Amino acid sequence: MADTDIETAVARALEDAPDRNFTETVDLAINLRDLDLNEPSNRVDESIVLPSGTGQETIIVVIAEGETAVRAEEVADDVLSEDDVADLDDDEAKDMADETDFFIAEEAMMQDIARHLGTILGPRGKMPDPLAPDDDVVETVNRLKNTVQLRSGDRRTFHTLVGSAEMDAEDVADNIDVILRRLHADLEKGPQNIDAVYVKTTMGPSVEVA
Repeated sequence: MADTDIETAVARALEDAPDRNFTETVDLAINLRDLDLNEPSNRVDESIVLPSGTGQETIIVVIAEGETAVRAEEVADDVLSEDDVADLDDDEAKDMADETDFFIAEEAMMQDIARHLGTILGPRGKMPDPLAPDDDVVETVNRLKNTVQLRSGDRRTFHTLVGSAEMDAEDVADNIDVILRRLHADLEKGPQNIDAVYVKTTMGPSVEVA
């Protein structure tokens, strides 16, 4: 269960959000300090499974053949073969990359995917998660549907999705708690490397998370 201060901040952010004719996301802004982000090893680059889910649709494309491809069709938004990947032109590949949250690919295909799509997917941080022969593609897709990426790059302030405005404050707070615990464990000086954390809906005001 999340800290009550986190839940209080989320509840206030949800209450202060203006009425909209669409479902807003809930986002977390994290400000880092005392880190040399020009050094790649100090940058945040994490995939985190949110316990309460994202509250949003997550678009997942699987690149696979045979039985894996057939099973992936049950759960993925699109399934591509090796030939499909080779046939994509740059504009098609860029559109697909921009519209897709996560790619999954069979391990045996990763080298070819890097050759065909590496220059497009790499800079976007969307190179596929490799699928080992004994991995369950359905389970992997379902896990990624509840996953968010934390990437600071060389910026001291970065953002991540933590839920939707339709979710309960407690559920969003649980998601934030998991993210902060991971950061505290992974950053060089733990909580001391975090300057401030704010939560807000898409169009709403920021509320500091104590």
